[in-house]
Amino acid sequence: MVERVVERGREPEPQELVYEKIFRSQLEKTQQMAAGKVVIHGKDVPWEQSRQGLLKFILTHLNWHEVGTPGWLIFVHDIKRHSGKHRHQGGLGIFVLEGVGYTIVNGVRHDWEAGDLIVLPVMAGGCEHQHFNSQPGKPCLWCAFIYDPFREALGSSIEQKEVHPDWHGPNEMPHA
Repeated sequence: MVERVVERGREPEPQELVYEKIFRSQLEKTQQMAAGKVVIHGKDVPWEQSRQGLLKFILTHLNWHEVGTPGWLIFVHDIKRHSGKHRHQGGLGIFVLEGVGYTIVNGVRHDWEAGDLIVLPVMAGGCEHQHFNSQPGKPCLWCAFIYDPFREALGSSIEQKEVHPDWHGPNEMPHA
């Protein structure tokens, strides 16, 4: 007689429901923000010469996992003479830390000084702009605050129009 062997298969693991995945993800994000860095020391962040100018990136997507406020792009710009020129969507704030200067936005000059807030406008096609130090040889610093989810929701792209005079990288103008 033939013996029948019945193997009992393992029952499939229950699948995590989408709602539960979202809930867990939100909980993990909340815990990460609560435990994230509160202070980022400027001395620990290097300056870098870019096609837009001399920049110090305080917060970017590269360190959001470490901080209590992910989603922000925050950087300082040291304007010796002038920045590069580029076009992107507005909707961001630039706080002037030190110095006197002006910004050309779509061909219109806007003067500013330490303590002022520059607010680039949200407009069809974005805004072309360039920043200038009115007193070359004297310090001129500002700090930009960009909430990246807002920037992305506006469909922001960036187009470099002129590079900073101290830029020594590739000369082609990238489009993003």
